[in-house]
Amino acid sequence: MLKFLPRRLLQLVPTLFLVSVLIFGLQQLLPGDPATVMAGEEHDPAVIEQIRKQYRLDRALPIQYLYWIKGVAEGDLGESMRIKQPVSQLIATKLPVTLQLATMAMLFAIVIGIPAGVLSAVKKGSAWDIGANVFALWGISTPNFWLGIMLIFLFSVQLGWLPASGFVSPFEDLHQSIAATVMPAFVLGNAIAAVLMRHMRSAMLQAMGSDYVRTARAKGLLEHVVILKHALRNALTPVITLGALEFGALLSGAVLTEQVFSIPGFGKLIVDAVFNRDYAVVQGVVLVTATVYVLLNLVADILFVLVNPRLRD
Repeated sequence: MLKFLPRRLLQLVPTLFLVSVLIFGLQQLLPGDPATVMAGEEHDPAVIEQIRKQYRLDRALPIQYLYWIKGVAEGDLGESMRIKQPVSQLIATKLPVTLQLATMAMLFAIVIGIPAGVLSAVKKGSAWDIGANVFALWGISTPNFWLGIMLIFLFSVQLGWLPASGFVSPFEDLHQSIAATVMPAFVLGNAIAAVLMRHMRSAMLQAMGSDYVRTARAKGLLEHVVILKHALRNALTPVITLGALEFGALLSGAVLTEQVFSIPGFGKLIVDAVFNRDYAVVQGVVLVTATVYVLLNLVADILFVLVNPRLRD
C-alpha cells in the first residue's frame, strides 16, 4: 500500500493537466462570442472591446489558458459572466446539495443491488433468482422522470408523507432534509441498484465456479463462509469500479431528476450555464467533475487493495 499510493498520486498530476487542457480547448469550440453575449442586445463595439480586455479574451489562447490555470491553482475558477459571482462560490453552494443526493442514492443502490446480486447467484435458477432479474430489468428500463412523477403522486399527493419538491439543508433541519431527498435518491439509486445487481450476480457466478472456492468447500468450510469470505471478496472488485463510476456520474448532476424534484444541484447549474453561454461556469463545473472522477478512480484502486490482499505487494 505504501508503494502503491504515492505512485498513483503522481499519476494524477499529468492526468489533471491533460484534462484541464481538453476542457479549455473544447470550450473554444462552443458557438458564440462570450464578449458579445455579455454586452447585451445593443452590441456596442466599445463595450465589447472593454469586456474582451477585462476577461483577457483579446489575448492568444495559450496566454488565456495560462491565466486560467494559474487562477485554478490558486482556487480561483473565474467569475460568472451572467450573475457576477465567483464560480468557486457557485460550486460550493451547489455541490453539497448534489453530494447529499448522490450519497443517499448510492446507499440505496448498495443496500439493494449487492445483496440482490449475491442472493441471485447463490440461488441460481430459483424464484429468488428470477425475482432479482425481474427487478434489475425493471430498474434499468424505468425512466427516472416517470418514476419520480409517480412517487410524487403517491407519497406527496395521495398520502402526504413526503414533500413533493425542494431542498432543505441538513444543517437547518436534518429530518426535513432527508424527507425532501429520499424520493429523488431512491429514483437515482433504483437504476444504479439494477446495474450493480447484474454485475454482482455475474461476478459471483464466476467466483463461485473458481478453483479456490472448490478448494474451500473441499476443506469442509461452512457454505456462508465460502460465499462471504472467499467468493464475495473477489467478486467485489469489478463492482467497486462500477460503483465509483456511477457515483461520479451522480456527482456530475442528475439533470432530469433534479428538474422533476426542483433540487438546486449541480445538474441545474451546468444546464443553466450552457444555455446562458456562461463559459466560466461551464469550465469550472466540468473541471470539478473531471477531478471528482479521477479521485474516485483513485479511491476505487485503494479499495481494490483493501479488499484483495494479494494486490498489496
